[in-house]
Amino acid sequence: MSVRRPKVLVTHSKTPEAGVRLLREKCEVIICEELPEPSREEILTKSQGCDGILWATHEALNAEALDRAGPQLKVVSTKSAGIDYVDVAEVKRRGIPLGYTPNVLSDAVADLAIGLMVSAARRFHEGYLKIINNQWESSDPQWMLGRDIKGATVGIVGLGGIGQKIVNRLKGFNVGTVLYTGHREKDEGKQLGASFVTFDELLTRSDFVFAACPLTSETKNMFDKMAFGKMKPTSVFVNVSRGGLVVQDDLIEALKNGTIFSAGLDVMTPEPLDPNHPLTKLPNCVLVPHLGSATCNTRDDMAIVAAQNVLNGIEGKSLIYSAY
Repeated sequence: MSVRRPKVLVTHSKTPEAGVRLLREKCEVIICEELPEPSREEILTKSQGCDGILWATHEALNAEALDRAGPQLKVVSTKSAGIDYVDVAEVKRRGIPLGYTPNVLSDAVADLAIGLMVSAARRFHEGYLKIINNQWESSDPQWMLGRDIKGATVGIVGLGGIGQKIVNRLKGFNVGTVLYTGHREKDEGKQLGASFVTFDELLTRSDFVFAACPLTSETKNMFDKMAFGKMKPTSVFVNVSRGGLVVQDDLIEALKNGTIFSAGLDVMTPEPLDPNHPLTKLPNCVLVPHLGSATCNTRDDMAIVAAQNVLNGIEGKSLIYSAY
């Protein structure tokens, strides 16, 4: 008599085949097919009776989703490092292992963060606008001057995996001082030569400020009018975390009135951003559409880790990366 293969749902049809193939070796795999994004109803309907779910969207993973899946659900893994869309307490309360994929994407996100830093400091977007609007004024020696990175003070809010990778990349730019803030001083900070300071001190001293911390109730809206007001008018703000860290109207005001020099954003609110949103009209704001982990190898690795999390949970083994 054949043994029933565990049933696993993959919630997005664009999940890299590397992860799906790993699941198919041991499981019956169901995939949400709607494009460009599966509807919530498709996800919840197809989850019914599943033993595991590879949660590959940012749909809310909450009590409703768990109820619809059913009491047989053994494990869920997201395909992301940030899990602000997950009701972690509810998943834990039900005794369901919850996997995610931190560290796997740290290098790719750090690469993008450095790209945004350079782009915003050296006015790439504004320079492009000058070209297409026939405003190239190369004879003026003061034209389009940017901010120097060499010798600068760089502040990082959140010295986790991504923050540490950013510091490593900064070494090649010969920055002057690296500051970081968070819940506590870290051994990794000492090893990297970074100094632990308060959030306020980081804002006032830094020439470049990177947001690289998770979105939580504590960090939501932490970059508001007061925070931007403490930053130097020559400072550059880079956000590769979540748009919810920022009071966006306050950032727009700060960029318009010169409270800060420029910004580079991989994340914003809402996503996708309306093409006529005020952020898109600012010459001193570099925008990219949440591309932090968007490299072929990184997305494959994330899918593989998420799939292995699911398989381990079904088999009663420890997850590669557990949210608790």
